[in-house]
Amino acid sequence: MFLRVVPHPRSPTRNNNVLAVYSMGRRSTRHGDTRHLERQPSVILEFAEGAAGGLGNINFFYPPAPSMTMPMNRYLRKTTFFGGSLSRKFRASDGREYRWEHQSPDGHEWSCISEEKYLVAHYDLRQPHMPAYGVSGNTLTVHESFCHLSIDIMASLLIMRYIAEHNL
Repeated sequence: MFLRVVPHPRSPTRNNNVLAVYSMGRRSTRHGDTRHLERQPSVILEFAEGAAGGLGNINFFYPPAPSMTMPMNRYLRKTTFFGGSLSRKFRASDGREYRWEHQSPDGHEWSCISEEKYLVAHYDLRQPHMPAYGVSGNTLTVHESFCHLSIDIMASLLIMRYIAEHNL
């Protein structure tokens, strides 16, 4: 499965505050590839501007189910009341709960853990000595038995990285 994350083409400002996640049939090899414009996005992330606006909203489009919109802070909740904001949990499309942890002991930048404490996915930054060829070189690995959750995992990871970047 290949996912593409781009600024939403119908966003009024065409900036990075509104991102669309598309499920693609094959890998996109060029930045100018516009095949995603022929598709309905699987998820749209509308990030609020400024800390006063909160996180924003997440919009799911999972055919044949009806679309659903909810506040990001309700979708991704802190794991403990007084805990840090870089450990949050979410309920995925399979109805189960998963948790993101930042810089966990397993050595990954981000780790997604199931209720049973299985490693579901991890996000790793490119090592400084590795070359980058027109891409970031960072990798998201989703374990095969959880690939049906790839869109949930990608969307929640994008929100987690936004939270970390903006110290929310």
